[in-house]
Amino acid sequence: MKEINELIFPDDIGYAQSHEWAKAEGDNVKVGISDYAQDQLGDIVFVELPEVGENFAKGAEFGTVESVKAVSELYMPVGGEIVAVNTALEDSPEFVNNTPYSDGWMIEVKPDDRTDLDSLMSKDAYLQTLKG
Repeated sequence: MKEINELIFPDDIGYAQSHEWAKAEGDNVKVGISDYAQDQLGDIVFVELPEVGENFAKGAEFGTVESVKAVSELYMPVGGEIVAVNTALEDSPEFVNNTPYSDGWMIEVKPDDRTDLDSLMSKDAYLQTLKG
């Protein structure tokens, strides 16, 4: 595992307490797990994601990530309808380890309420949480 200062935390995304990230892109929001989360999990071997068209409330479980160490649940940082799923993760789950904020994104959501984004932590607040 890496030291926190070795991990990447972009400034332009919000972070959930449960280690998901969310980034507004036009009318939608892309979601994945943070560099910290993927580092803690180790090598990711499988990602289970929802179907396009499904709706989830903020905080609801939307899928799982399986690594060589554990299976972890994924939670919605914003509520809304799934409008896209990163199907590349079916064949290449390692994208989550290698590039969690680009190729490793998981779902794209049409949010029910864009103010859900306001409740997410900034990079600095997330880092403070991680440092305890």
